[in-house]
Amino acid sequence: MNASPALVWFRDDLRLSDNPALDAAVAAGRPVAALFVIDEESPGLRPLGGARRWWLAGSLRALAAALARHRIPLVLRRGPATRIVPDVAAELGAALVAFNDRAGAAAGKVDLAVAARLANDEREVARFCAHLLHPPGSVKGSSGALPRTFSAFHRAAQRCPVPAPLPAPEKIAAAAHALQGDSLDALALEPHAPDWAGGMRAAWMPGEAAGQERLSAFIDHGLAGYREGRDRPAAPHASRLSPYLATGDLSPRQVLAAIRLAVAAGAAPAGDGEKFDAELYWREFSHHLLAARPDLATRNIQPGFDAFPWRDDPDALAAWQRGQTGYPIVDAGMRQLWRDGWMPNRVRMVMASFLTKHLLCDWRAGERWFWDTLVDADPASNPASWQWVAGSGLDAAPYFRIFNPVLQGEKFDPDGAYVRAILPELADLSDRLVHRPFDADARTLAAGGVRLGVTYPRPIVDHAAARARALAAFEYTKQ
Repeated sequence: MNASPALVWFRDDLRLSDNPALDAAVAAGRPVAALFVIDEESPGLRPLGGARRWWLAGSLRALAAALARHRIPLVLRRGPATRIVPDVAAELGAALVAFNDRAGAAAGKVDLAVAARLANDEREVARFCAHLLHPPGSVKGSSGALPRTFSAFHRAAQRCPVPAPLPAPEKIAAAAHALQGDSLDALALEPHAPDWAGGMRAAWMPGEAAGQERLSAFIDHGLAGYREGRDRPAAPHASRLSPYLATGDLSPRQVLAAIRLAVAAGAAPAGDGEKFDAELYWREFSHHLLAARPDLATRNIQPGFDAFPWRDDPDALAAWQRGQTGYPIVDAGMRQLWRDGWMPNRVRMVMASFLTKHLLCDWRAGERWFWDTLVDADPASNPASWQWVAGSGLDAAPYFRIFNPVLQGEKFDPDGAYVRAILPELADLSDRLVHRPFDADARTLAAGGVRLGVTYPRPIVDHAAARARALAAFEYTKQ
């Protein structure tokens, strides 16, 4: 074994399996040290929102426990990575520093600067792509550029081989060192006074082992029927894998390989596997789009939307954020988001359409709210999906596609199970009225214990009027 140690810099890859950086360090025959840096100082890096910080704490705790089984401490440091990583490498006397790249232009600049300084110190640097199925820029259409639609991207990506996921190393030699770091508590990732994370703790268990368990549970109980059932928020077909992918408790290669293996073994129909495959590739498309457009979270992809007459309406935005719009499917989704840090995909589309089209609030306000409240907040998928719904994205839904929140609730939550589970004040209304309490007469409302405007809000906007206003705004933008 080489005596000089290897430093593995963990980032959005908080796992031992399918971790090319860790695998390279072990394959080099060097004893390993592990580092994680909280970098909130490097220019351009977007600080994590509250929900992602809470999840990160749990993932770091799980990673530290997994490394401890190999007698490797996880060193935690706070500060600019361009200083911290080379300094730790020098303290360690590392001959090799291995890390997996992160998404985003600002993170890429940090990675380049770190690699350059390490090379200047005559240390070997090994970098890998571990958060995607394909390196950004590697999926190209017939023009040689990034395909402009998701369907074209998906077809092109299918022609690119995906390497098999790497197993976790059976043995990892620990580097002997006296490196000091911050405690997890000192990093202040978890909320205190007040502690608002009780709902998330009840709903989630971060970490690699929990991610593997969730993947297995989805394959056993959710994959069959996924193609149709994924749109029903009360059904068990949502994979709930997105936060594990966002933090790197799981890799997309692991998920893709497991799903395809399950379908091949007959655990689910091919159509269900193909639909899930497409959802995983939507994440991939979003990241490739981010690499091509670093300002994805702040600038309209379609320049025509720069003239869109968004409304500055703090009261409407606050009602949406609190789940007090008067439309049950929207309010249930927003309250679940606040409680669990997550909501099903169909509900995300409905409430995003409501904000941008019923309320005419800028999609960037919704994107920022999601960034702070989602445990799966992702620098690519979050803004790409918001732009898709708003109509300003590269492969966007037509602006005139305006979801009717009542009909969406009735179609995808026909018995009101989802709404009743989150809005108990509407639980005693009939299936016919649970998505439209404003249509009930006074006697029916009284029998159900509902007082509109008191126990549950009246609609803050009329659907027909809001739709007409949104279409008029779009026509103005086109002109």
